[in-house]
Amino acid sequence: MPDLNADKQPKNETPSEFLPLATVLRFRKQLIVLAHIIAFALSLMLSFLLANNMQIRRSWLIGQYPPLLLLFIVIKLLVFGFFKQYRGWWRYVGISDLIGILRASLVSTLLIVALWYAFMSTTTIRKEFPNITEVSQGIFIADMFATVLLLSGLRMIIRMYHEEFRTVEGGRLKRLLIVGAGNAGEALLREIHRMRTVQYEVVGFADDDPVKQGISIHGISVLGPVERIPKICKDRNIEEIAIAMPSASHQQLRHVVQVCEGTKARFRTVPSITDIASGKFRVSQIRDVDINDLLGREAVQLDLDLIEAFAKDKTILVTGAGGSIGSEMCRQVCNFNPKLLLLIEQAENPLFHIERELNRQFPQVAKKAIICDITDKTRVMEIFEKYKPQVIIHAAAHKHVPLMELNPGEAIKNNIIGTRTVADAADNHGATSFVMISTDKAVNPTSIMGSSKRVAEMYTQNLNRTSKTHFVTVRFGNVLGSDGSVVPIFKKQIAEGGPVTVTHPEMKRYFMTIPEASQLVLQAAAMGKGGEIFVLDMGEPVKIADLAKELITLSGFKPGEDIEIVYTGPRPGEKLFEELSIEGEDMQPTGHPKIAVWKNIPMDRDVLLAGINELAAIAETQDRDKIVGKIKELVPEYIGDNNNTG
Repeated sequence: MPDLNADKQPKNETPSEFLPLATVLRFRKQLIVLAHIIAFALSLMLSFLLANNMQIRRSWLIGQYPPLLLLFIVIKLLVFGFFKQYRGWWRYVGISDLIGILRASLVSTLLIVALWYAFMSTTTIRKEFPNITEVSQGIFIADMFATVLLLSGLRMIIRMYHEEFRTVEGGRLKRLLIVGAGNAGEALLREIHRMRTVQYEVVGFADDDPVKQGISIHGISVLGPVERIPKICKDRNIEEIAIAMPSASHQQLRHVVQVCEGTKARFRTVPSITDIASGKFRVSQIRDVDINDLLGREAVQLDLDLIEAFAKDKTILVTGAGGSIGSEMCRQVCNFNPKLLLLIEQAENPLFHIERELNRQFPQVAKKAIICDITDKTRVMEIFEKYKPQVIIHAAAHKHVPLMELNPGEAIKNNIIGTRTVADAADNHGATSFVMISTDKAVNPTSIMGSSKRVAEMYTQNLNRTSKTHFVTVRFGNVLGSDGSVVPIFKKQIAEGGPVTVTHPEMKRYFMTIPEASQLVLQAAAMGKGGEIFVLDMGEPVKIADLAKELITLSGFKPGEDIEIVYTGPRPGEKLFEELSIEGEDMQPTGHPKIAVWKNIPMDRDVLLAGINELAAIAETQDRDKIVGKIKELVPEYIGDNNNTG
């Protein structure tokens, strides 16, 4: 039977092809000192040759050169050591290294001249060594410049070797265009040249600065502004585009991608300025441009002290802990060191994975992974009785609009009855805070899902009026990359060769990254006094069709040519445009610029509770018409179509 591990290299052994390199590195400092001694000897020899019209004569070769060489080597070794010239990494030599050589050479020459004059002033020395007195003073100056030239040249040769004579990965270089001819673009080009294994042939730069048009950076030309990138890509056969603008806004990055639509180039970007400055990443660690780079927003400013007071040393329960939002809420909460984190989830696999992740990333935080259906009142009450959580973050819900249109009873059970069960448990066991995560689809709902979340909002808001628990709700729109959202669906369709399906050309949605949404939920929860419905600022809405085109472009394809976009028509319960704004007469600002409070008139409690009980009974029958009829009584703004069953 063949040895399956025969080709595997033991972790602690150095591959044979690298043994010479390892040996060299072990004696690196000694070799550098030896190289300097040889350079000193050659520079002095060259100086004598220049002073004697390149004629080798016995008088200076035997009588003058040896004693002076000894003096030069001793002084220069000491001075160059003082200037730390034996520590440099020659493959990365730069201007600062060359300036260091110049300084060391100048200082050593001044010392040698001073010692030489002192030496020659001694009568005995002049009688014993008459040949020394004939040394031309120009030799000292010539030696200084020869030393600078030889040592600088030696280091540049080492750098050129690493930059020009390297292994080409895969046998062919990828043709790369760098967008941004600033510091980041220059640094990226320099680091590409330094890579041990060559991957790219940098063809040129693109930059909008008119001053930079036509200039060259390390021999690579600025070929034009961003608007000319499609033509540059076509004329120069560009395969990859590296966006070297780490301080650019998301809108600027998005503009570059939109301009490049149809180039078939793969998009790459450099790390952020913060990551580069902190040493976390190097400029050369370029990565694929992600849709988050285009639709993300500026970092959220949080009141960390307020959130810490809200979460630290508390027992916190998160429902829907395995979902996209629930799992991120768990990650964010762990940053504030809760006393105990309870992960409540009905689906075992997502719960298994988030628990393992949190144990790895936050081993200091105590956690309990609990399988629980939030509609199971006995199980929920048992958990609250045993652990007595102080803060509840309620993220569990059925969220898929078309599925809930086809299964309306399940939306009622999970989103309304499940919320009621968990909220009642929080009230009965004296929890401090209850945070319900809601949706923009609860605003003037057209779907069963949206209206069920609105009823859940109404219940928790009503319960807050008599409870010691602070019940707050936080509304926001779609999050990028969540399970079942358009981004992963589009990516899968693109990977399969298309088509990409969009419901309507004018369909618009608000988008927010999952971490941003979760951070703002914590901020709003910490601010809440009870009874508020907080609304998060989602920025500007994005056309789903534009999002599809940008994802196709980022994947290196032409929208409509390589990958088709097919419009399938709105699905049951969908609106072309979701309503979510933190401005208007019904909105009240808070102390945070991205959070507002929706002002509304609560429904009479008896009417609400009776309606929810009737909905719960109807949900068991899955009778959609009756469910819709009762929802319209509780949510008059609901404008769904009774016959819209898809």
